[in-house]
Amino acid sequence: MTDDLRRQSLAAWYKLLATPEIRMDVEEQYDELLKAADEMERAGLISSAEWRKLVREAGVAFSNAVEGVGGGT
Repeated sequence: MTDDLRRQSLAAWYKLLATPEIRMDVEEQYDELLKAADEMERAGLISSAEWRKLVREAGVAFSNAVEGVGGGT
C-alpha cells in the first residue's frame, strides 16, 4: 500500500512539474510542488535526500520559467 501511494504521489508531483494546472502561474506551481514534497516527506513516503532532490528540481523549473518570461522566450 505504501509503495503504491509513494508511486502515485511521485507520479502526481512529476506531472505537476511537467504540466501545471490551468490558470496556475509559475509561483503557484512552485508553491504546490514544495507543499507536495513536504507532505510526502512528512508522511514518510520519501527520504530527506529525495525531498532535497524534488526541491532542487522544482527550483530549477521555477528559475527556467522565470528566465524564460524575462528573456523574451
